[in-house]
Amino acid sequence: MNRFLEAVKNMFRIEDLRNRVLFTLALLAVYRIGAHIPTPGINRDVLEQLFSQSAGSVLGIFDLFSGGNFRRLTIFALGIMPYITSSIILQLMTVVFPYLERLQKEGELGRRKITQYTRYLTIALSIIQGASIAATLQHQESNGQGLVYHPGWGFTIMTVLTLTTGSAFIMWLGEQISERGIGNGMSLIIFVGIVVGLPRAVADLYEKAASRAWGPFTPIAILFLMALMIAVVAFIVFVEGGQRRIPVQYAKRVVGRRVMGGQSSYLPLRVNSGGVIPPIFASSLLAFPATIALIMNHRYAFVDTIKSQLSWGEPLYTLLYVTLILLFAFFYVGIVFNPTELADNMRKNGGFIPGIRPGRTTSEYVSKILKRLTFIGAIYLAIVCLLPEWMIAGIHLDHLGWGIGSWFDRHFATWFLKGLGVQFYFGGTSLLIVVGVAMDTVQQLEAQLVMRNYEGFARKGRLRGRR
Repeated sequence: MNRFLEAVKNMFRIEDLRNRVLFTLALLAVYRIGAHIPTPGINRDVLEQLFSQSAGSVLGIFDLFSGGNFRRLTIFALGIMPYITSSIILQLMTVVFPYLERLQKEGELGRRKITQYTRYLTIALSIIQGASIAATLQHQESNGQGLVYHPGWGFTIMTVLTLTTGSAFIMWLGEQISERGIGNGMSLIIFVGIVVGLPRAVADLYEKAASRAWGPFTPIAILFLMALMIAVVAFIVFVEGGQRRIPVQYAKRVVGRRVMGGQSSYLPLRVNSGGVIPPIFASSLLAFPATIALIMNHRYAFVDTIKSQLSWGEPLYTLLYVTLILLFAFFYVGIVFNPTELADNMRKNGGFIPGIRPGRTTSEYVSKILKRLTFIGAIYLAIVCLLPEWMIAGIHLDHLGWGIGSWFDRHFATWFLKGLGVQFYFGGTSLLIVVGVAMDTVQQLEAQLVMRNYEGFARKGRLRGRR
């Protein structure tokens, strides 16, 4: 603890680092102030009822990345989601369009152009999403009360302008933090939006303990939940920092009068190279039936049936969720990591993996290791994302047909099949984001301190982030 406090003191002794930290905190405070400015023309009570009915839909995913702003429909309701979507779309399009691929290889100038295209696409997506939200809200009502006080073109235009401006402002805040602050601005904005609800989660847990919500086993259940949370966080830190280091040897070359190369290095391959992208994509796809059921207002029975089959804890939901995470993990890693290009660059620079021939053999060797790591990383993502959901809703194996469900119903405890009903504030995706962003930010602070000959947060070695 003393070492941590000393590192914090050192952080504020360095003028440049102190200014960066204070600048980051100031812009994050601006973001939180905007989270309390509502969009005009909305009936708040009906809006809260709408979100209570839409649990598990795409609206919940938007609310996660907006830090709760979408649930309250503030001026920052769209949050950072349009920017994330734009970045992913352009990243995927680099495989299809050679022009974007050339820009990506041009260095700083190419990256600036891609960033500019990302901004334009973010504005376009914000306008489309804002118009869709305005049109959907005008058709929603609860107990005979409309969600919008004065529906019409005026409300639509005002909502689109408000939400688009808020999304553009958040994008600017994130870029300013990345450029002049500490850490990745977009990630920190998501991080703050999630962490700000932690006091509510603690208060909810305290109320359950005071009211003895689980009867005589309440103290044991509280201790078990706290131990489980600590264990899951430690597990995430362990895996997110995990790497497979492939040794690389560089041959000696004579350039003029100098001898270049002749040194050893390593190629770090992360266990979880896909980050949180696979579970986000999988959750979005599985949430569409619930969203369609909400929009159609339960007019079609088969849509409601599909929605119920794809709710938390259902066997079909679990099976599809794990399958989609596996597919998206391999798909995303295959796009962002090219073993053939890596092997060619290594060969051009005189590098080789000991015992492996340069060129195609190196590419196949790296690809084989990457596939194994991606599979392990995808299983890890599925476990971390499903564990909180199972604790909340249970594993509904009793819903299986052909008599299998009745066997589970007779031989398994109710809490296993129905869950503990614990309202975790941190779901699997949220926990991955919070822990990952915290690791990256602390690692950057550690690097800044060590670079200036100050002691960092770690007693031995260096802190390792995800990057």
